[in-house]
Amino acid sequence: MKNISFSPPDITQEEIEAVENVMRSGWLTTGFKTKEFEKKIAEYCCTKEAICMNSATACLEMAIRLLGIGYGDEVITTPYTYSASCAVILHTGATPVLVDTGENSFEMDYDKIYNSINEKTKAIIPVDFGGVLCNYDKIFEILNFKKKIFNGKNDIQKEIGRVCVLSDSAHSFGAKRNGKVSGSIADFTAFSFHAVKNLTTVEGGALVWNINCEDIYKKLSLLSLHGQTKDALSKMDPKNWEYDIVFPGYKNNMTDIFSAIGIVQLKRFDFFLKKRMKLVKIYNNLLKDQNIKIYQDNSILEESSMHLYVIRLMGKDQDFRNNLIKRMSEKGIATNVHYKPLPLFTFYKNYGFNMNDFPNAFNMYKNEITLPLNTLMSEEDVFYVCENFKKELN
Repeated sequence: MKNISFSPPDITQEEIEAVENVMRSGWLTTGFKTKEFEKKIAEYCCTKEAICMNSATACLEMAIRLLGIGYGDEVITTPYTYSASCAVILHTGATPVLVDTGENSFEMDYDKIYNSINEKTKAIIPVDFGGVLCNYDKIFEILNFKKKIFNGKNDIQKEIGRVCVLSDSAHSFGAKRNGKVSGSIADFTAFSFHAVKNLTTVEGGALVWNINCEDIYKKLSLLSLHGQTKDALSKMDPKNWEYDIVFPGYKNNMTDIFSAIGIVQLKRFDFFLKKRMKLVKIYNNLLKDQNIKIYQDNSILEESSMHLYVIRLMGKDQDFRNNLIKRMSEKGIATNVHYKPLPLFTFYKNYGFNMNDFPNAFNMYKNEITLPLNTLMSEEDVFYVCENFKKELN
């Protein structure tokens, strides 16, 4: 029996040596390596700047705080996501507005987005599910049509002039839509480099932006490091150690240890994408005759980051799916569910969300299963997964 992990990190001797070099350098926290990694992320995403933090969650929240969004404001997102997409809204005191997915879709219903926008709406957080970018052209079309009711609260909101698009792109680093790379489309884009992601820094994330306001990087740096006007590296100059605290900020900076891993991972990233595509095509070919719905079929692979291999078990329910997960584990195959919609969780139920109000999201969830997909898998591993999956499915 094989043992197929779901999403282990792809770490080589090069990443290990990069960490060792930082450990021997005498400088471990935010420093030259982090600045280098930020520049490389910005170049990859076709943006002027990027800032690295300790998680995609921190990136999303600091962007919301940068926009001055808080009590009395509303932010739209989807119930079909990980909790972080909504939790960051609540952290700032703003009110989350959940928009159901479209029918047979993992993306928000675009018509319902239109109807959910009012004078209180300050931002929308679309979620790029599984590595596929949302229809941002449609989102911008809706927001521009509604811009006449928008009233910006600070200079950045006023510069944007409409509801801000803050993309939760935790799954989509490296993905494209109509030839545009993730990060170059939304007003702000937050990436995750968690251990299970296509590119990992162990923990971490990056935020990029496409707005013309000055000093965005400086303001985000202040937010993410205690409102301190100098980082630790800058303070090391004995002739220029003096610094100020201009407001009580947060502690979200990325370390040079993590950045060193990210620099090597980014160098290997094209290989990661090619390997994932190869494996997904094998999956698609082996499973094409099953009574399932393959999310990332061959028609969209060229622009996907292929973070997850998501399928729906047509005609099946939660009990069948859950039992299938158990039976696959008995064959040494790790599977997962992406995602349990937010209104099914205790906190969000108590907050006032009712799953009955999001029937499309529930229908997507009830028969969804995610098969293992990672760059440590061999072609033989995919054959093994598919062979056992088909036996258990039928």
